[in-house]
Formats: sequence, C-alpha cells, structure tokens
Amino acid sequence: MPKITRALVSVTDKGGISDFVKALASFGVEIVSTGGTAKILRDAGVEIVDISDFTGFPEMMDGRLKTLHPLVHGGMLALRDNPEHVRAMEEHGIRPIDMLVVNLYRFEETVARGASLEEAVENIDIGGPAMVRAASKNYRFVTVVTDPGDYASIVEEMRRTGGAVSEETNFELARKAFSLTARYDAAISNYLQSVGVDHPKFPLTYTTQFRRRQIMRYGENPHQDAAFYVEWGLDQPSVASAEQLWGKELSYNNIMDADAALDLVMEFDTPACVILKHSNPCGAALSDASLEEAYRKALAVDPTSAFGGIVGFNRTVDAPTARALSEVFTEVVLAPDYTRDALDILREKKNIRLLRVPGIEAGASAKKPFLVSRRVTGGLLLQDRDLGRVDLGKAEVVTKRGPTPEELKALEFAWRIVKYVKSNAVVYAKAGQLVGVGAGQMSRVDSSRLAVSKAREAGLSTQGSVVASDAFFPFRDGVDEAAKAGATAIVQPGGSVRDAEVVEAADEHGMAMIFTGMRHFRH
Repeated sequence: MPKITRALVSVTDKGGISDFVKALASFGVEIVSTGGTAKILRDAGVEIVDISDFTGFPEMMDGRLKTLHPLVHGGMLALRDNPEHVRAMEEHGIRPIDMLVVNLYRFEETVARGASLEEAVENIDIGGPAMVRAASKNYRFVTVVTDPGDYASIVEEMRRTGGAVSEETNFELARKAFSLTARYDAAISNYLQSVGVDHPKFPLTYTTQFRRRQIMRYGENPHQDAAFYVEWGLDQPSVASAEQLWGKELSYNNIMDADAALDLVMEFDTPACVILKHSNPCGAALSDASLEEAYRKALAVDPTSAFGGIVGFNRTVDAPTARALSEVFTEVVLAPDYTRDALDILREKKNIRLLRVPGIEAGASAKKPFLVSRRVTGGLLLQDRDLGRVDLGKAEVVTKRGPTPEELKALEFAWRIVKYVKSNAVVYAKAGQLVGVGAGQMSRVDSSRLAVSKAREAGLSTQGSVVASDAFFPFRDGVDEAAKAGATAIVQPGGSVRDAEVVEAADEHGMAMIFTGMRHFRH
C-alpha cells in the first residue's frame, strides 16, 4: 500500500472538508485545490496548491474549464506499475494524484426548486464526473472520495497504515463513485428528456437507480430468487426506511404486505389498526379509547385471515396492545414506536417481526407523490401514486335521501379502506370498523356477496352498515345485494351507463348514495 502523497480537492458540499484536509496534510499529503474550495481551505490555515499553478493553465470560462487537463487526468489515470505509463509521466511532467476528493454540482436540487432550463444546464457538472470516473477506473492506485460520510473512516485507516489506503478500500470507494455518476447522469437525462415534451412528468426515456439492501431467501415462491432494493434520498415514512427492532429478516411477501399496511394505516388521523393478508385488508378499525380496542375490533372482522397477517398501527404500541397481539400468530407489526414494556412482551414471540416507522402518526399528510412502476415483459408501466382524496361531505348525493351524520362517518371510513382492496373491491363497514371485505372478484356483485359472507363467518352483522365500491356498479344487482344485507348507504365513483338504474334501485330500497367521481382500482 503506497502512501498518499498528493490529493486533489474540489467539493460542492463543504461540510467537514477543512478538518478532513487538515488530517490529510498531517500525513504529509500535498493538497491541490480549486476555486471556492481552495479559499475555504486557505482560510482554515491549510497550505494548498491552486489548480492553475498545478496545471500551468488558468481557470476560465466562469470555472467551466479548470480540471479538464492532461496533468490532472494523467496524474489519476496512470498505472504506477506500467513502465510505459511511468515513462510518459516523466516525459510530460505529469505528477501522480493519489487521492481525489470531489462531490458534484447540486443539479437535482436546482431542478427540484423549479429553476429555468438555462440555470439547470449551468448546474450540470462536467469536470467533476470526468475526474471521478478517471480516479475510479484506476482504483488500484487512486483513492476517490465522493461522500463526506467516508472522511472519518479514511483518516482512521491512514492512521493505522501510516498514510496509505488499501486497494480493497479503494475498490469500495470506486464502486460507490461509479454509482454516484450513474445516478447523476440519470437525473440529468430524465430532466432533459422531460423538457418540451407533451407530458413532462413522463420523460421520453426513464432511468433510475436503487441500492440493494437485502438478499432474500426467496421471492413470492421458493423457486424464485429475490432481493430488496431501496430508493436514494427517501424522505417519507416507508418500509424501506423502517428500523427492524425484532425478528428474522423480512421476506419478499412480508415487504409487499407491510407496504400495503403502511399505506392504508396512514389514511387515518385518529388511532387506527389495520390487518392485511396478501396485501388485502382483512381487518381495520378506529378507537379513541385505546389502541388495544382498535386492534381487537380489527381482528374481529376476519380472525381466520388475520392468522399470519401484517398488523399496522398509527400510534405507539403499548403493553395492553402488545399482550393482545401476542394471542394471535402475526408475521409483522409496524408502528411509529413501541413502549419498552410492549417490546419486552412482543420479543417473547420469536417468529414476529417488529418494524418502527416514525412519521406514520402524521397520516396522509406525510405521504408524498412519486411515480409508481410495474414491470411487464419487455416494458415498464409508470403512474402517479394514488393520493386521491374526496371530501364526502361535499360529494354529489344522487339519491332522494342523503346520508345521516352517522352514515357519512361510516362512508368516509369505508371509502378510505376500499382504496386499498384489490379490484373488484366492495367493503361493508360501520363507523370506525370494517365489517366485511370482497376482494379480487371478477364481478362486482360477487365481491358484494363475498363481503357479506365473510362478515357472517366472523359473526358480524351487516344490518345498518354502509358499502363502498372502488369503481361504479355496472348493474343494479350490487345495490340489491347490499340492501338485502341490510346496508343503508353506498359510496361509489359513479360513471356507469346504467347509473340511473343503479340510483333508482337505491331509492327503491330507501338507501342513500354518494358519487365521488373518483375511481380507486388496485390491480
């Protein structure tokens, strides 16, 4: 491991750079620097060589041209064990650069604040990525540092080795650096491919990058390999950023179900519990009295399906709730936090996984828009995340009678639940409690019948309940089925060619019906 003798430093993120470079200088490393970085280092008392003095060529064109020079790139690209490279260095006065400390212009932040095309283009870094690639390609001899989070570990290694950095460390740093430039180029490409097109939200070509977090035992089925990747810069509650407090690694299906549970439980601002199986809600309830009561009400909806399910809370899990959870085999629990007593109780269950996801309690306001992707053979589908909300109090009442305040409260609850049920979806609910779920059926009337059947299996009455449908009723039979089950009000998007027939059926049964004008298919 040869010692680091010379470092080129040029950073946009100045955090921690002075202390890091002072540490490098203490090992006898010569510091070459550029522009604003050079000024900060000089003001901090570090002796530096300006890049223009190093290359013999002035910085010009508002800083566009300063590091794109053979003395810079030759100093990083030269193979130190190749006699021809060494001879060329000696012949042309190229001095080795053993470390590059660079981070890039803030292009993504510039675009995110709505900058003009001209300003965005000015914030495309050219010299930085070029140097990062050059140094990374020659990782056997050059250390490339692109992340301020690595400063401390590099200094520590140099202390252990007397000023050197191992090839193994250099390789890991190069791998990180190439990921950075790929991500940076993807952001530039996506932006430019969105300028002046018919639908700017969807660029003409789409490139993205995720970081591998976990290799799984298998995917949906044991014969399928699988891995979990997470998004860079995630800034909202998610399973990807969750802290696992207990239990073995999450499986592919655990993550899919936990993501659905998180999305659903964040629909509610009041204390809530949701239970999901195969990404479909099989229980949901609210309770101002206690989280334990919310859980027991949710469990009562379909205790059979809840076995081995995913449970989500939007409040801190306490000891009484934990004791209730312990009575039923549960795969995953997610919550914003857990009391110490609750953790002690739940850790007695070796097969449960406990996830802490701060921010859930903020509800739907904590959800942020993004593009949802789904692979198909040979292609990719992109769409907006479904963040659609409707104020049912202001929605269109299409029947002779409108909903009572109690019915409206139940309809609001049911409408939030049905959004997360696989289509065709019909749910029955009362205020604060799901009663029956009909999911994934090929006809909407079958979904309605299934929901009633599930409610009866659980010993729950649908008399006086309300119904929510994720899409319009194409025929009156779904309404007739709901009336037969004792439901008194329905919320649905409307939009069928037979809307008049459906509304007429509701009036015949004395039911209230609201049209939202918004569909929530979930395939």
